Amino acid sequence: MNAMERRYPVGIQTFSEIIRRGYLYVDKTDLVWQLAHFAKFIFLSRPRRFGKSLLSSTLESYFQGDRELFEGLKIMTLEQQWEQFPVLHFDLSGARHLPPQGVRDELLILLLDGYERVYGSNPKETSPGMRLAGLIDRAYEQTGKQVAIIIDEYDAPLLDVLHEEERLAEMREVMQEFYQRLKRQEPKIKFCFITGITKFSQLSIFSTLNNMLNVTMNPLFSAICGITEEELTTVLAEDIRLLASEYGCTAETMQLKLKQRYDGYHFSEKSADIYNPYSLLSAFRQGRIDNYWFDTGTPSYLIRQLMRFRTDITDVERQEVPASAFDQATENMTNALPLLYQSGYLTIKDYDRETFISSIPCLCLIRK
Repeated sequence: MNAMERRYPVGIQTFSEIIRRGYLYVDKTDLVWQLAHFAKFIFLSRPRRFGKSLLSSTLESYFQGDRELFEGLKIMTLEQQWEQFPVLHFDLSGARHLPPQGVRDELLILLLDGYERVYGSNPKETSPGMRLAGLIDRAYEQTGKQVAIIIDEYDAPLLDVLHEEERLAEMREVMQEFYQRLKRQEPKIKFCFITGITKFSQLSIFSTLNNMLNVTMNPLFSAICGITEEELTTVLAEDIRLLASEYGCTAETMQLKLKQRYDGYHFSEKSADIYNPYSLLSAFRQGRIDNYWFDTGTPSYLIRQLMRFRTDITDVERQEVPASAFDQATENMTNALPLLYQSGYLTIKDYDRETFISSIPCLCLIRK
C-alpha cells in the first residue's frame, strides 16, 4: 500500500462521510460515549483545526442512533440501547465577518429553516431564539423524545468583533437572545454540546446557561480531539512507515521527526502529548513534513489582541500562569497569553503540583 491508496480525511468533518467512504479514522468513540453521558450541558474549547467539528458530527450520529456507522468501533462495547433522539446541529462558523444584523437575519434563520421543514414552523415566532424554542417544542412533541442540541464554533460571530465595543454589544444581544431559550427548554433537552475556541462569560452561554459544564481542561477528555502518541504508533504505524520511505529513513527516525514538529499540545495538567490532527494527516497525505496548521493563517482577532496588549511574542516562553487565568471571560482578559493558548500557539508544558494541592495551580506555558 502506498500513500495514494490511504484515504486521509483532511478537511472532512462529517463522521458519516469518513466512515462510509473508508477514510482513515482514529477511534475516539469511547470518549464520545463518556462525554455524552457526563453532563447535560457541556462546553469544550479547542484550537482551530483540532477536530471540534468532527467531534460534533460524531455526537450527532450517536444521538441519531446511527448504529451501523459505529460497527467495529470502541463505543460498541459501551452502548447497549442505541436510542434515537431528534438532533438540532448548528455550525456558526459561517458567521465570520458577518455584521450582527447579518447573523440574526441571515445565518441563524438559514440554519433554522432546514429543521423547520422537518418539524414545522409558527409565524408567531419572530426571532431566532423564539424559532429555536419552537423547534425544540415541536421536535419533542412529535417524537416523544428529548432533543439533542449541538452548536459548533459558537464564538465565531463574536471573535471578529472582539475589538469593536459597539459591534460587540450588538452581537452579544443577538446571540444572547438565541442562547437564552436553551435554559428555558431544559426539561425537553437530552444533551447540549457547545464548542468554540474561547470563553465569552458575559456575552452568551456562560451567563445565560449557568448549568453549562466546561470540560476544556478536564483530564478525562484531554485526548478527545487530536491524536495521541499511542494512537500514532499503533493506528498510524503504517502511515509512519510510508512517510519514512519518502524520506529514505527508518520508521523510528520518522516518528521522532513527527514528534519534534507536531506533538506537544496539552489540554490539562495530566494530558498526554497531543499531535495536531490537521498537520499530521496533511503530512501523511502530501508525503512531506511542513507547517500545515500554521500556514492556514493566523486569525485576525488574535493579531488584534496581540496589538491591543502590546504582546512581545519573543518573551512568552516558560511563563508561569495561574490556571484561573484560563477561565476568564475573553472580554475581560488583561493580556494575550490565555488567548494564545486557546488558539493553539502556546501549550501547557508543566504544572506546579504544590500550588495545585493548595487550589492555586500554576501552568508553565511554552511556544509550540
